[in-house]
Amino acid sequence: MDAETLLLFVLAAVAVVVAVRWFAGRTGLPAAAILPVLGITYALLPGPNVALEPEIVLTFVLPPLLYSAALDSSLLAIQRNVRIVVSLSVILVFITAIAIGYGFHYLVAGATLAAGIAVGAAVAPPDPVAALAVGRKVGLPQRLVTIIQGEGLLNDATALTILSFASAAIIGDSFSAPAAAVRFVVAAAGGAAAGAAIAYAVRLLRPVTRDPMAANAISLATPFAAYLLGEHLHVSGVLAVVVAGLVVGHHAPGTTSGASRLQTNAVWRLVDFLLEGFVFLLIGQQLPEVIEGLRQYRTSTVVTAVAVSVGAVLLIRPLWLLLTQSLPRSLHSRLGTGQHSDKLTGREVTALSWAGTRGVISLAAVFTLPRITPDRDLLLFCTLAVVLVTLVGQGLTFAPLVRRLGLHADQVDEARLRNEARSASVRAALDRLDDLDRDRREDPGARDPEADAAEAEAVQTMRGLLGQRLARYQGRIDLLQNAESLEMPVSPRYEAALRIRRAAMEAQREELLRWRDAGTLPDESLRVLERELDHEERLLPDRPK
Repeated sequence: MDAETLLLFVLAAVAVVVAVRWFAGRTGLPAAAILPVLGITYALLPGPNVALEPEIVLTFVLPPLLYSAALDSSLLAIQRNVRIVVSLSVILVFITAIAIGYGFHYLVAGATLAAGIAVGAAVAPPDPVAALAVGRKVGLPQRLVTIIQGEGLLNDATALTILSFASAAIIGDSFSAPAAAVRFVVAAAGGAAAGAAIAYAVRLLRPVTRDPMAANAISLATPFAAYLLGEHLHVSGVLAVVVAGLVVGHHAPGTTSGASRLQTNAVWRLVDFLLEGFVFLLIGQQLPEVIEGLRQYRTSTVVTAVAVSVGAVLLIRPLWLLLTQSLPRSLHSRLGTGQHSDKLTGREVTALSWAGTRGVISLAAVFTLPRITPDRDLLLFCTLAVVLVTLVGQGLTFAPLVRRLGLHADQVDEARLRNEARSASVRAALDRLDDLDRDRREDPGARDPEADAAEAEAVQTMRGLLGQRLARYQGRIDLLQNAESLEMPVSPRYEAALRIRRAAMEAQREELLRWRDAGTLPDESLRVLERELDHEERLLPDRPK
């Protein structure tokens, strides 16, 4: 594929991703389920196609996606749910890989145990992108969002480690279960240490990250640095990326400037949008290549292999969740979700069971199998079948399932907590103003009288603005506390104030444009003033147009 053809393909892919996002936003269908179908449709048409290069995906696509997801995750929330996160991202991945391995060994003609474990490791880790996109849109409870996020961050490292053991067994290396367990622990611990080291290095660059452009450059480089360090040390580069993202994201509020955070968040949203879109299109385009290699197999063999792979993925997850939630109190704290009172409900188990969509990591992982792998073409097809069944089937039905289960976050309680936090921050600001005012009065001779008067006036003005803001927050808290349902109460006064503020901002923008068009205001000054209005508008809550 020449440069012009590649550029044309990239532009067409961007157009498709943007169109699908627009369509998904108006229909409620997940873009992650629509894009693979479009990828398959394109792959069946005549013309150039893009083959999946596993090394490219694992090196250039996986690190930024995992790092961005880790930045948006909560380290403290994952720690609170660490038992169930480890249960799903480590133990369940092992169980799924071993179950599929033995299923291939006993049920699929000619398949070896190592090859079965390899495909099992590839399809074992869920890709939470589709489930989280749908879950956030339908208001999935935050605890379930945290569990899905934590599982998706950690399970790739487990799966890729198992896959490396299986690949070694396929090419004839000796395999020892105790040695494999030790290697896994070393890879995990070493990956976590490498990620923590990169996060510490980023923190040392704190003076540099005050500049938004430098902060963006460092942020984009961090996941690749963590991945390369992990791989260079022969530990888990994936886990290094995750740990670096969690630690950096946890400390970012106190180590970076507001301008840097705003710009960095915008950059990562764009990276996620484009990479995820390309990835899901790429999944569908692998179908013709994978099907081409199935001609050597009997139909019964293909059907059996696909049934084993898809059946294990769909059945083992809910069974494992049910098992961990039904254990006695003494065992539940070791293998389940933590304390007995924190056990998942039946509805939450059902939702988590259906949140196991697979993605491009499964395909990239299985494509790394050596060419000498027995039944490699069959393993590729089984992996693609699992990805499509879960991504399209579960992805399209997850939102209706969550609505049917009646699972949704308590929006009133979340809004009340945010407003209480806002009120507390305003009171802290008022206390700081009191301290400044007291210091000024206690030592009046040390200041210039004119500067002292200016500061006193500024303190008084700011105190008035903060007082108005505190009264507004308190009024919102009172409204939320008196709400009789979980639905957000609507305040006519608040909504009217939002409409008036937006109308006023629109009038300001129109006037600035008239000044620019008349030649009175330079474009550079226009952009400065527009940015001021944009920041003010960004503070307003979103409302449907």
